Amino acid sequence: MAKRPRRNHTPAFKAKVALAAVRGEKAIVELAQQFDVHPNQITQWRNQLLDGAAGVFDGEAKAAAPVPTVDVKTLHAKIGELTLENDFCPARSRRPAF
Repeated sequence: MAKRPRRNHTPAFKAKVALAAVRGEKAIVELAQQFDVHPNQITQWRNQLLDGAAGVFDGEAKAAAPVPTVDVKTLHAKIGELTLENDFCPARSRRPAF
């Protein structure tokens, strides 16, 4: 028996299947046949949906990844240092010597 290639389902498909499982209009086995997915996978997606549902109503806005603070003086010093190195060794730099 040939193995089925691994399938990657889109988040929209997972949400549709999980919502159908939460509604409970059909049994998990029937949903598995309808969507051609293993019943255990449907159960996992349903549990993930139910666990994450509280986050939808969370009043706090989730902050994006924290932006690291940049020390501008250090960056300017490094730029000056590299510029000096390039001007000091014109044979190695790509700019022509003046």
